[in-house]
Amino acid sequence: QVQLVESGGGVVQAGGSLRLSCGASGRTFSSYVMGWFRQAPGKEREFVTAITRSGSSTYYADSVKGRFTISRDNAKNTVYLQMNSLKPEDTAVYYCAAAGSWLVTEAIRYLYWGQGTQVTVSS
Repeated sequence: QVQLVESGGGVVQAGGSLRLSCGASGRTFSSYVMGWFRQAPGKEREFVTAITRSGSSTYYADSVKGRFTISRDNAKNTVYLQMNSLKPEDTAVYYCAAAGSWLVTEAIRYLYWGQGTQVTVSS
């Protein structure tokens, strides 16, 4: 029902910034809570941040709070992740995902997933 495609990943020096985008197909984008997850090689997937359907409420993992900002533009069917003050430990594949009406952090609650985009932060 929903297809998600991430973009904007790349290589950046520590302390730098990147902005990830996630475009969604269909005309029901505003019906979904959107989240970002990340997974480093050999590590489990972890929750990064999520945003409610209207964009009025957000939630962040402690590891990124104050550095990352999630936002959405429902008219463009797009969710963004602004990543500032990047650290080497932020290196991972970043995935966007769509959930139901409630803001949730559990991966099992997310119905649709993008293919992921690589973010590499060098020292």
